[in-house]
Amino acid sequence: MPHDTPLIATIVVGLCLAFLFGAIANRLRISPLVGYLLAGVLCGPYTPGFVADQELTLQLAEIGVILLMFGVGLHFSVKELLSVKAIAVPGALAQIFAATALGTGLGLIIGWDLTGSVVFGLALSTASTVVLLRAMQERRLMETDRGRIAVGWLIVEDLVMVLTLVLMPAIAGLLHGNSGTVPSDPIASYLGLGITGIILLTLIKIAVFIALMLIVGKRVVPWVLEVISASGSRELFRLGVLAIALGVAFGAANLFGVSLALGAFFAGMVMSESELSHQAAEESLPLRDAFAVLFFVSVGMLFDPMVLINNPLSLLATLLIIMIGKSAAAFFIVRAFKHPTGTALTISASLAQIGEFSFILAGLGVSLKIMPPEARDLVLAGAILSILCNPLVFIGFEKLRPFIERKLGAKQSADVTDLDADDKDSAADAFSTYATTQTGHTIIAGYGEVGSRVAARLIEEKRPLVVIENAEKPATELRETGVEVILGNAADADALARAGLADAQCLILALPYAFETARVIAQAGQINPSLHIIARAESVVEADYLRDLGIGTIILAEEEIARGILGKISGTKTDYVKNLTETSPEEPLSSIN
Repeated sequence: MPHDTPLIATIVVGLCLAFLFGAIANRLRISPLVGYLLAGVLCGPYTPGFVADQELTLQLAEIGVILLMFGVGLHFSVKELLSVKAIAVPGALAQIFAATALGTGLGLIIGWDLTGSVVFGLALSTASTVVLLRAMQERRLMETDRGRIAVGWLIVEDLVMVLTLVLMPAIAGLLHGNSGTVPSDPIASYLGLGITGIILLTLIKIAVFIALMLIVGKRVVPWVLEVISASGSRELFRLGVLAIALGVAFGAANLFGVSLALGAFFAGMVMSESELSHQAAEESLPLRDAFAVLFFVSVGMLFDPMVLINNPLSLLATLLIIMIGKSAAAFFIVRAFKHPTGTALTISASLAQIGEFSFILAGLGVSLKIMPPEARDLVLAGAILSILCNPLVFIGFEKLRPFIERKLGAKQSADVTDLDADDKDSAADAFSTYATTQTGHTIIAGYGEVGSRVAARLIEEKRPLVVIENAEKPATELRETGVEVILGNAADADALARAGLADAQCLILALPYAFETARVIAQAGQINPSLHIIARAESVVEADYLRDLGIGTIILAEEEIARGILGKISGTKTDYVKNLTETSPEEPLSSIN
């Protein structure tokens, strides 16, 4: 293999292996994330064969973290972020303290000094940005209260870790007997600041960056986006979105000492003020997914399987702190703030892993000679195993939820009753156990632009109807009108079962993406093989793909638009909106009967 193309080799081999093992994992009905990690292990220096450039892989993975946090910021607003500060700030700080204390205790038991043990504990206290956000997105929780709490919690953790990284060189300097200043920061070095001065300087720089983004960026970034959009070039618009995301993140890290991920989050949040934010999110999605995969590959490359043999007891204790100690602390903290059990369990599960900041802290601790190399190996192994097990933690916590709620008993009921009426998480808990008793009804999966119009017509005709929707706001609004709603992902067998799919007459798939539609079809076919399924397709290619799956009726968007245009040309009085919900103008929705 040529030695002058390490970047190309790293990207090609990493993505190809990730695709291969991700597909195998998906086929075995386990998370593709497992396949991505395994691909990284095979690319790493601890297994024979090809060895990817580890430094390049980590840098590529950092781009994935930037784009992922940018995408999260696009769906956030300042108001939503501030709405969770009451729990996110004290909760994250308390959880960091608890996890650090547990890690410090383990380090002292092993025989490390106090400073190395504290750094080890800090490395175990912060969750992976990529893993947490991917878990929330897969479960459609980003727009819920528990999703906002998790993101706010994550931001507080990032800020604490940024401050820790700034202070570690100063602490190392004091321990080694020199001035204790930070040579990497020209201002601190020039002024000869001590630890207190460094803390104040760091806080000032972070505050200036946030103020600059919320005051100036909130106006400038949407304006730039609109100017680019006016050019009419989709390519230029896509390039502009990526330039803003990466540019702001890079500038934030180099000028203000803020993490790249945090800078990207604020770039996305100020861009969300633009009416073009939805388009910006769509344009950045493919790169976000590709580089997020490279993140997991890079994590897998760090794993040395010999750690399992050399330090099994220390590794087991490390894993217990990450997955049980930290999660338990988060659970009791969230419950202490009077949030429902479902919210507490979701936050606990999402934090039961460690990631990128843990690697950085461990690496810096070893390079500064304040943490032993074996501690870094435990952090890396703990990260790999906790990320690998994180999907299982979500499943396990969901299974434990009824038992925990029974144990809490009346206290849980009282706490939920005392919540504000507009608390969306209370609504989520009410939704989570609801199941329809209807038979011979129609199920609509997806209450978006198309699904809402179809539902409106069925409601008007007084047909028995159940809607499956994964966003809480429209689901709650629809349920208030008297329509039965199942909150969840239509590809989830549990959601389909609660919607009464086994006894339903028709399933209307109003989902915008063919791959998501295919997942629902696979589940529906197993539950009710005789079910009449109607699906939408955005193109001929999607229609052919769905037709191969045996769909009874496919509504092709291009044909419906053409039919509406021809109807206008010929002078037909048929309303275009009705065309979307009618099989024919003479016999509306006859295919459902």
